[in-house]
Amino acid sequence: MFPVDPIIISTIPSQGSTEWMNVQVDKLKEDVRMFLKTCNNTRARMFLLDTLQRLGIDHHFQDWIDAALIEILESTEFSSSSSLQEVSLRFRLLREHGYWLSPDVFNKFMADDGSFSKYLTNDPRGLLSLYNAAHLLVQGEPILEEAISFARHHLESMSGSLKSPLAGEVKRALHIPLPRTCRRAETLHYISNYEKEEGHDPILLELAKLDFNLLQYVHLKELRAITEWWKQFSGHIGLSYIRDRVVESYTWAYVLYYEKGFELPRSMFTKMLVLITTIDDTYDSHATIEECRKLHEAIQRWDERAVSLLPDYLKKLYIELLRTFKNIEAEMPRNINYDIAYLKKAIQNNVMGYLQEAEWSHKNHKPSFEEQINLTSVTIGTPALCVCMMAGMDNMEMKQTLEWTSSVPGPVIAAAKIGRFMNDIAAFERRKCKGDVASTVECYINDHGVTGEVAIARIDTLLEVEWRTLNQARFENRAMLPALQRIIGLARSATFFFDNRNDAYTSSKHLRRTIESFFVKPI
Repeated sequence: MFPVDPIIISTIPSQGSTEWMNVQVDKLKEDVRMFLKTCNNTRARMFLLDTLQRLGIDHHFQDWIDAALIEILESTEFSSSSSLQEVSLRFRLLREHGYWLSPDVFNKFMADDGSFSKYLTNDPRGLLSLYNAAHLLVQGEPILEEAISFARHHLESMSGSLKSPLAGEVKRALHIPLPRTCRRAETLHYISNYEKEEGHDPILLELAKLDFNLLQYVHLKELRAITEWWKQFSGHIGLSYIRDRVVESYTWAYVLYYEKGFELPRSMFTKMLVLITTIDDTYDSHATIEECRKLHEAIQRWDERAVSLLPDYLKKLYIELLRTFKNIEAEMPRNINYDIAYLKKAIQNNVMGYLQEAEWSHKNHKPSFEEQINLTSVTIGTPALCVCMMAGMDNMEMKQTLEWTSSVPGPVIAAAKIGRFMNDIAAFERRKCKGDVASTVECYINDHGVTGEVAIARIDTLLEVEWRTLNQARFENRAMLPALQRIIGLARSATFFFDNRNDAYTSSKHLRRTIESFFVKPI
């Protein structure tokens, strides 16, 4: 666990000390709204929209953003634009928000031989914009594959000669392209970069900083409360073998739902991730096969009377599982139509997967790569966590999004595979793969008789397929787009927790400074 408790206790300010910040934020938001009304140039509105998003303050101006996107989509002025940066930014923003735009918009930048024109190599901002935009490709878009290769090659070759802040943006994008980064982590970088940009808007910058700091107080208070919940939960169940990952779990919830007004989804997600981790640890490292079967049976029954099935050391865990769900249901505001039965079923399905893994281990069964990924895409917890995240959806969409997410549609499977592949690559790298069931990397090695590096390279190509599946999903069901964006956010969070082939959920030392920046250190 990240050692943050003493910091939490000593740094939460009094309500009075934040009042002036609230007043100033309200004033700045009004100033920005007035500015947005006077910004009538479509190109300027497009760049402003991007800035609002990257500064993390777009949630304050959603109505303006929705209208601006329609204007950007319908505008004809970009058809004559010779700016690679403008055309690429328009492409990225529209695709990110579920508006289809053909990659043919880049044809004007192609030479007669079908490659990108050489004159573009002197335009680093244009290349960076192209590189990020092209990562919203779907299957069968070779022009965007070429764009990625072309832009990466020339950005890498010029990276040593670029100056700050552009150099930092290029370095980060080459590491993880913008559409796949964890948004909240990127916001921290971008606020610092934006301050260094010539011609930056000081009002937007001040609003971004104050908004971040105000939200930081909200999150810090929640983190202290969830830490107290964990102490009571872990103390009551009394299982010495379980991992203490409450800070990491809350951090995961935070990067998915950082905005004000999402306290309930953050709390629910954190508790579900802690429960999943606790049950996972029980199946992985402690319970006998018979105990695994009994725990599975009890959870499928979901009845306090089923506690009699369990050995003494698991009875309190089972009771706490049921109690946690009852408390969540009791704390659910009456105006939120979240049916917790969907979440119960998702947890039951998750545990069914744990039992299958335990049975494989008991029988010394070596699963094929296909068997392994199909099962562990469930046991990584993504399907259950996606159902949990729907507590943050608009009430009018709640039932529809719950039914859709609970059916484990393609985007949920894609997000689960992204998380599983990145987790297993990190596990393989640190040579601490679980002993019960082989990781997907090991299964691929066994199936194909290749080295670890070859297996990882192949899995990287499969990762790319899943990212493209998520990109495609943006255009398939607009009614589900708000839910889909949260699912995509969960996939993007994997690049944060498993960056550089590290598993920061298991060992959060890699995230120490970032976690402090999220919750402790004001900007």
